[in-house]
Amino acid sequence: MLNKASKLLSVLFLMLFTLQSQAVTRLIPAEPQIAATAYLVMDADTGKIIAAKNENEQFAPASLTKMMTAYILEYELNKGNVGEDDLVLVSEKAWRTQGSRMFIREGTQVRLGDLMKGIIIQSGNDASVAAAEHIAGSEAAFADLMNQHSRLLGMKNTHFMNATGLPAKEHYSSAYDLAILAKAIIQDFPQNYPIYSEKYFTYNKIRQPNRNKLLWRDKTVDGLKTGYTEAAGYCLVASAKRDGMRLITVVLGTKNVEARARESQKLLSYAFRYYRTHKLYERNVVLNTTKVWSGMSDQLRLGIDETLSVTIPRGQADKLQAIMDVNRVIKAPIEKGDTLGQVRVSLDGDVVKEIPLVALDAIPEAGFIKRIWHAILLFFTSLIG
Repeated sequence: MLNKASKLLSVLFLMLFTLQSQAVTRLIPAEPQIAATAYLVMDADTGKIIAAKNENEQFAPASLTKMMTAYILEYELNKGNVGEDDLVLVSEKAWRTQGSRMFIREGTQVRLGDLMKGIIIQSGNDASVAAAEHIAGSEAAFADLMNQHSRLLGMKNTHFMNATGLPAKEHYSSAYDLAILAKAIIQDFPQNYPIYSEKYFTYNKIRQPNRNKLLWRDKTVDGLKTGYTEAAGYCLVASAKRDGMRLITVVLGTKNVEARARESQKLLSYAFRYYRTHKLYERNVVLNTTKVWSGMSDQLRLGIDETLSVTIPRGQADKLQAIMDVNRVIKAPIEKGDTLGQVRVSLDGDVVKEIPLVALDAIPEAGFIKRIWHAILLFFTSLIG
């Protein structure tokens, strides 16, 4: 009797140990307590939100506004509409703008490239107004341009009234929208992104530090922007890259300079420790070949037009499954890039990513005789099916 009880106890212990082992591999702790009005941590490559609170609520963005000011400046530079060596005449309005300053002087000419550093590193309100006037003619016209860009980027809870972030009615954004903007800055204009990691900038013999304390504390942090007004509190949008994984954090409404750095660091530590981004398929790589009806070619190569990556808890990559759903009947003509199915990636049965499966080649329509013949074959094939 004792022997049977001992065996039963051993079996129960083994079952409990196995269940515990399985649970450990899946265990992800609750996201950290963040002392901020709103916050978010996002994977920059996949757009996966790992932790968030009030991320879609509208708040005053303070100097985080200058991320959009800088984004438009980088956009105009990339298009060739302006140049870094353009000389910008400083207006009285730009010179008189209150708040953080680059210390440009009215009536002088300043290189546009220096203004960009003054906006990004020194958070200069005077530099922001001068750049806005140079690009759009006036700050009001520039604000309209800011709102056009925000709509194109999908920033649904954002509206700008100025280029600086100084308090204004109907001037607001959200943690999620600011993360989308940060993602665009990093990915759309990588040639300019190193400016966001510069710790100091000197202009007019005045040396000022970057207000992002994380640049000194964490060597993996390389951007982006701080902000403060009485209404907004202390805010920070930060980004860091470790082992090929880039994260973006947004904290809004913290109590002081130290708090915004500390709470951002908490989010980075949590996400890097417990999550991992896996690149599954490259863009324009052949993933499947399928039958084409009534075309000059009978076979079509299928792939994806963007790199497919997923962000999942660490240690669960072996549980990922990718399924390709290809349209049952594909008929020519086909243009390169046409959507002809879906690629679905799931983890433990839950879909974590879904992107279009597209044609990698164009296939023109075949001649009349082949089209008739394929129509007959397709008719009988459908009957059999």
